[in-house]
Amino acid sequence: MTAYEVFCLYQSLKLHFTQDSYDYFKYQGKSRITIQSFENRKDKWHFTKLSRKFTDKDDCVAFLVANFIDSENVWIGNLLTEEAEISFKKRQKVLQSLSYTFENDCRKLFEHKTDPNDILKVTNGDHPVLLKKIMRKEVEIESVCILNLILNFLPVWKTKITDTIIWPIWQSKIIKYSPFVPQDVIRYKLLLKKVLND
Repeated sequence: MTAYEVFCLYQSLKLHFTQDSYDYFKYQGKSRITIQSFENRKDKWHFTKLSRKFTDKDDCVAFLVANFIDSENVWIGNLLTEEAEISFKKRQKVLQSLSYTFENDCRKLFEHKTDPNDILKVTNGDHPVLLKKIMRKEVEIESVCILNLILNFLPVWKTKITDTIIWPIWQSKIIKYSPFVPQDVIRYKLLLKKVLND
């Protein structure tokens, strides 16, 4: 990959994770960036360095997405640190064993629950149990994305959660990250059913 290609990916993914109006998939990762605007940047050598690390576009996208999930306002210089590499490896590990992760997260969530809906309920505008668990990093964001894909609880949360500071950040993160998570609904429905019936 060239430094310019990495820059274009970085810009379009940054827009995807920070702007409601931009969708990386809808616009196929394109944005209005010229080679000239790239050449005029003072930080272009960061993109050159990153381009040497990735020969494959998919790997570069996965690396950038992993870091935007950790912090939506990632500066390119931070992507050359060990922390960025750790974030990438952690996300890759979760995605490579996603069925296992999802099943384990569901066991943690639904264990000792007589009514599975309890983790999704919004009481008096408060954060539901599931949202608290993801905020405390007790479950993976991928598991929450899959659960929402199956149960579609985000629209209810949007109308009932009264917090206007932390919740909107998480709502956006879940919505924006969901298309990057494997969409094998039937497989995950069966895993969820298995956990609930155990």
